Amino acid sequence: MNGNAANWFVDRHMEEGRSEKAAFRETWADGRELSFGALAKRSGEVAGALGHAGIHREERAAMFVLDQIEFPCVFWGALKAGVLPVPLNTLLSTDVYRTILNDSRASIAFVSVELLDVVLPAVKDSLHVRQVVVIGGEAPAGTIAWSEFMYGATPQPAIECSGDEIAFWLYSSGSTGAPKGVRHVHDALRVTCDTYGSQVLGIRENDRIYSAAKLFFAYGLGNGMSFPLSVGATSLLYNARPTPESVSVILEQFRPSIFCGVPTLYAALVHHWEVQGSTPDAPLRICISAGEALPAQIGLKWKAIWNVDIMDGVGSTEMLHIFLSNTPANIEYGTSGLAVPGYEVRLVDDNGGDIEQGMIGELLVRGDSAAADYWNQRGKSRNTFEGVWTHTGDKYEMSDSGRMIYCGRTDDMFKVSGIWVSPFEVEQALMTHKDVLEAAVVARRDENGLEKPQAFVVLKEARSTDVDVELIEFVKQKIGKWKYPRWIDVVTELPKTSTGKIQRFKLRETS
Repeated sequence: MNGNAANWFVDRHMEEGRSEKAAFRETWADGRELSFGALAKRSGEVAGALGHAGIHREERAAMFVLDQIEFPCVFWGALKAGVLPVPLNTLLSTDVYRTILNDSRASIAFVSVELLDVVLPAVKDSLHVRQVVVIGGEAPAGTIAWSEFMYGATPQPAIECSGDEIAFWLYSSGSTGAPKGVRHVHDALRVTCDTYGSQVLGIRENDRIYSAAKLFFAYGLGNGMSFPLSVGATSLLYNARPTPESVSVILEQFRPSIFCGVPTLYAALVHHWEVQGSTPDAPLRICISAGEALPAQIGLKWKAIWNVDIMDGVGSTEMLHIFLSNTPANIEYGTSGLAVPGYEVRLVDDNGGDIEQGMIGELLVRGDSAAADYWNQRGKSRNTFEGVWTHTGDKYEMSDSGRMIYCGRTDDMFKVSGIWVSPFEVEQALMTHKDVLEAAVVARRDENGLEKPQAFVVLKEARSTDVDVELIEFVKQKIGKWKYPRWIDVVTELPKTSTGKIQRFKLRETS
């Protein structure tokens, strides 16, 4: 049996009668639509065009592609050809792209025309890229236009392979440093659909799903491509940065039934609608969040607005999607829920031993969607992938009911008076204050060299009064007098990755 994932995710729909149904729909002016039948045909043509261009099996195809209908054509076409697509964050710098191209040794690059100015200098410095395909505009000298690349291409069927064969790479988002190449096998894509997609999200064929998280992001790849293709649903694509204004338009005009966001966007949306005094009209039935833990008050405000809960969950690039989550029938804000069916989780101490309930430990996860390894980083692979268990680098506490409570990244945790402090707990307390939009907490040494909490906050509106004194007293009353931030810096924004994760290591550098 052919284990190529393109057979099940793409070509199967021809046999099941969905040839004319919309698989992907662009949500901007003059946006296009791609049917399941067109996706099967165009991805086959991409496979043929790759062969014609001399790109061989197991070579890498770097994808600097925005969320547009060419993205699934390239991704699945590469899988059909046995070429390994490498979707890349579209918001990085030339220097980072140069590093990734040298690391991955990609042979071909697909580039949305909007990204050419940033990408081309990196491509020109690459010793490995032999061809650059420009999507959506005129191709400069030394590159080839998408239409020319595809001209006369003969559709090719999916190449025979094992489900255990490497299918694609993702680069980690780099919230704590340089991105790493994470290699996933064909079977991992379907595993995430059979577990979270089917048994938690419960996506249906008649759903329209909009993921604000982009397709280059593991979370977005599942939301916006794997899950809808698994059941024959329609995915809504947006090729620019999601803002409260743009998301509101998409919800109103395209009326998705499933919305996938990240905590910072949910907070911004709630604030935007509070200021506007109105909300869009959309038939939302499910909303999900990942990327960082969702503050409880944001979930509660969202539920009050929409009468729909946000299912907060935890996933990672290494596990491909969410493996720990709340569920529609079992939501408890302030927790990350329980293990998704098909996964196991455990908490361990610094020596790898299981910890007792109520203590804080590192979260380990076991499941069949785990990555094979990090490319060319054997030491980090061995430290992260320990047999069937994957180290997440997240610190958690297990409640009496067995639910997992997020405490922070391993690198973010610190002790005050010999007791662990969870930055996330302090941040949640700060964000319950009526004037605080966002908050991040890191460790800072006092005059005696002892670590104490320092908070960085973004206010909803500027204030000239002693907001730091007020917030300090507020936190003392909320969570205890030893956990409160000794210093509070009011800032206009927090440093984040393009996927919305707060980069606390950058804040620590300023402390």
